[in-house]
Amino acid sequence: MREAQSRVSDPLARGGFTDGTHEFWVYAATADAPDSFQVAADGNRADIVMIVSGLNTGALHATWGDEWRNRSAEWKEWAKSCASHVFDKGSLLAEPRTRFCNG
Repeated sequence: MREAQSRVSDPLARGGFTDGTHEFWVYAATADAPDSFQVAADGNRADIVMIVSGLNTGALHATWGDEWRNRSAEWKEWAKSCASHVFDKGSLLAEPRTRFCNG
């Protein structure tokens, strides 16, 4: 639980997503106009899944971490898509909001 709280207070943390086995967190390289972001696995910032660079130029390039490099092309495309969504729009792990009607 402490790890999740530290991610929430980390100004570079953009949010997370999961494949059902691992939880992935997206971090901007800098607070202002980052040119890259990185994705880390399972609460371990040292377990780099991928680094996506070229955000400011539009020449996007993904570099994969050792453990993740041999994943299928479909999985990699899915992970890049989820990470890009999280970087641009926010976490896919957000709790669903419940509406209550009082009347």
